[in-house]
Amino acid sequence: MRLSLYAAAIAPLLLLPSCVGAPEQPSAPSPARAPTPRPAPPPPPAPVEWRYRPATPGNWSYAADDAGSVAAFAAPGGGMQLTIRCDNATRLVGVTRAGAGQGPLIVRTSYGAASWPSVVSTSGMAATRAASDPVLDQIAYSRGRFAIEVAGLDMLILPSWGEVGRVIEDCRR
Repeated sequence: MRLSLYAAAIAPLLLLPSCVGAPEQPSAPSPARAPTPRPAPPPPPAPVEWRYRPATPGNWSYAADDAGSVAAFAAPGGGMQLTIRCDNATRLVGVTRAGAGQGPLIVRTSYGAASWPSVVSTSGMAATRAASDPVLDQIAYSRGRFAIEVAGLDMLILPSWGEVGRVIEDCRR
């Protein structure tokens, strides 16, 4: 019996090494951390269509003389921006955009766009049209506004007030 007491006393000691975990293995190096990607910059804002841009500040005026009539759009400080002139002798309508630009004069109305050849004049960029040109009616009847563009100059977004239509009608009489 003595042997069995001895075996019973030693048995737990023999099992003691099995309670200890496996020796620690050297850990594998952790993978290099990938740099956090920067968010892409926001896309540039989409260009706003001309009819949703604010109107160019200023007012129209009308004047008539023996040579014809003129509608002039001036900025609040008095600087002339655009003139629409009727020449009674030739029945031609001249449209002049103040400033030094280049290329054609682009007219935008609620009906669409038209490109008029323009030339440099002492007053700016000038285009001449027959009084019967249908684009003149489109300017006069555009839904509240029309736009004039010339490369190298800011776009003018102008109200289609009565002064414009009056000059066009003067030229058709």
